[in-house]
Amino acid sequence: MNNLWAPWRGEYINAKKDGACFLCDAPQKRSSEELKTELVLFKGAVTSVIMNKFPYNSGHLLISPVRHIAKIEELTPEESIDLFRILRHTTAAITMAFNPEGFNIGINLGRAAGAGIEEHMHMHVVPRWNGDSNFMPLLTEVKVIPEHLQETFEKLKPFFERI
Repeated sequence: MNNLWAPWRGEYINAKKDGACFLCDAPQKRSSEELKTELVLFKGAVTSVIMNKFPYNSGHLLISPVRHIAKIEELTPEESIDLFRILRHTTAAITMAFNPEGFNIGINLGRAAGAGIEEHMHMHVVPRWNGDSNFMPLLTEVKVIPEHLQETFEKLKPFFERI
């Protein structure tokens, strides 16, 4: 039997599930060390960028309004504009850091659409490379992420300090 190590999964499994919204809570951390632990790359006045702790690929980021809302139609004009401004910056940052060959960008609204967090809308930005869907996820239902989350954080963080 082969072992596939994913140490950050243990953090998720052992974490207290208190019903809090991490998309609201993580950007409110004060110290740079807390923000690093929570994988917060950017916290703006109306928008934040957080790394997905359980990514589909290295560099899988979540962009969300700071305000706790569930539906697109609840966005203010300022939030709508800022989400796409940050999306544009995010794809540029990921491109400079990882040189992907494409992106999947999506918003899942509601449980029927696959939303894991129904009550706080957010965009997924997933960098893609030709061949990244190889035999592992197809045959074994295992996705290999080639670098630790903190290493990915360190590569991306400088790009978000310039916003």
